[in-house]
Parts: sequence; C-alpha cells; structure tokens
Amino acid sequence: MLWFLVHIVLITFDGMADELANVDVAVVLGNKVELNGEPSARLKSRLDKAVQLSKDGYFQHIIVSGGVGVEGFDEAKVMKKYLIEHGISEENIIVDSNGINTRMTAKNTKEIMKQMGFESAMIITQVYHISRTKLAFSKEGISSVSSAHAEFFDLRDIYSLVREFFAYYRYLW
Repeated sequence: MLWFLVHIVLITFDGMADELANVDVAVVLGNKVELNGEPSARLKSRLDKAVQLSKDGYFQHIIVSGGVGVEGFDEAKVMKKYLIEHGISEENIIVDSNGINTRMTAKNTKEIMKQMGFESAMIITQVYHISRTKLAFSKEGISSVSSAHAEFFDLRDIYSLVREFFAYYRYLW
C-alpha cells in the first residue's frame, strides 16, 4: 500500500513538473470527442497547451495522435481541425489516426520522427498520463523527450491516477 501511495505521488509530481525544451515536434495524445464532433474539455486543454507552447516557440510541428472513439469521430482529425482554428498552420500538423492507445502513439511517433528526421519530442497530455507516456516513448527508443501537462482537472483524474499505477507497471514489464 505504501508503494502504491508513493508511486501515485511520484506520478503526480512528474506530471506537474513540465520539462519545457525546444524540440522538433510536439505530440498531443488523443482523448474523447463529444457527440457533436467537438473535442472534450480534457482534449481541448491538451490542444490549448500545444497552441500556447507553439506560439511561445518551443516547436513548429505537432503530431496529433488518436483513434476513432465510440462516438464515431477520428480524434486526430478533430484535433487537427481545432489546431487550425486556433492559428496553427495546417502544414505543421501531422495526423496519426492509428494512435489507439499510448503504446501505439509511441510506436507511430517513432516512425514519423524517423521519416521526418526529427530527433526530439515533447509529449502533451494530462498530469497522470505523462510518466507512462514517457516510459512508452523510451521503450520505442525515443530518447529526447520533454513534457507538458494540460491544465485541466476533474474528479475522474483521481480514478485515472489509480489506473496509471497498474498501467505503468504493465508497460514496464
């Protein structure tokens, strides 16, 4: 029980400690799209962070990664549309519609980075998701990874923190 609590605290601190750096590409991980085709509040917060950091000059290119959710929308395409509406140039957005989970996002990102000649990436997701995402990227051989957390919190994040404890070790082993 003690290790569980310590790990939850470590995940939280790791997720909140943004590691901002100038990188070749940002990777925004997908999340729910509402029934009306708009990004959920959680997904908007990730995209808003990407817009902010792009405008601050941390990166030029952005990979949007997601799959088709139960709502029937391609998360990555919805994300691309949102970014364009918020001032990101279409030619700087790379769509990964096969990022159905964190592991696939890492695998697909590795391939995209290889094709584009990118060497460094910044992951943008929720606080609770950053540690496992960094682990997945490391396992794919992406060694230069920084991170930024979306500024959004709701009660579901407590459940997500608990889930991340088990998911992290599943990825580790």
